[in-house]
Amino acid sequence: MTNTCLTFRDLTLGYNSHPAIHHLDGTIRKGSLTAVVGANGSGKSTLMKGIVGVLKPMAGTVTRAPGVRAAYLPQQSELDRSFPARVVDLVSLGLWIDTLSGGQLQRTLFARVLLQDADLILLDEPFNAVDAKTVGDLIALIKRWHGEERTIMVVVHDLDLVRENFPETLLLARQPVAWGETRDTLRPENLLRARRFHEAWEENAPWCEPDENAHGHDHHDHAHVHDHDHHHGAGPRAA
Repeated sequence: MTNTCLTFRDLTLGYNSHPAIHHLDGTIRKGSLTAVVGANGSGKSTLMKGIVGVLKPMAGTVTRAPGVRAAYLPQQSELDRSFPARVVDLVSLGLWIDTLSGGQLQRTLFARVLLQDADLILLDEPFNAVDAKTVGDLIALIKRWHGEERTIMVVVHDLDLVRENFPETLLLARQPVAWGETRDTLRPENLLRARRFHEAWEENAPWCEPDENAHGHDHHDHAHVHDHDHHHGAGPRAA
């Protein structure tokens, strides 16, 4: 267990009694680089907020290993760029936040993460609204952090980017659909399952109690994911 950074036990997260993620079980091992993927509204950002403690669980737990320091980079859309905080307060550029392009702002925010010297780094859609050159530079920095054996989780939309740069992937559709090596997680059949699950939840997300029969059936469906547990310390359980 000393190799575990994060542990999820029957974790359910949501807003105003409406869950956005259901019954997540598994672990994130120390030093891993994991992409979190899924459609809009699949629970990716919610999971990040739950891990960092911004959002409290509706049920279950998320536990960070003792002594693990976390750095969290939210989506740019959640930042108030009109707030008069200068970039010099973040690093040393001496410009107002709202004068920066998307790429400049993201580089600055990455620099702030770098200065925090965290063991666990959580990045929510860091490649949105930035140019290809900046994406390449940010990917290089993420790989540098990975080489330093930091634990990194990144919400990503571009599946080609995930396949090229992320060894492990968690596929969400308000529940874990697949979790493990990227090449296995992003198989067409898993992506189809994720789409179908997401469409089923799209209109509303009522409270979902654990169902032992459903869990048993889903465990059978995801047997190939659990086969990788001894490598990744991760495995999904769906509602």
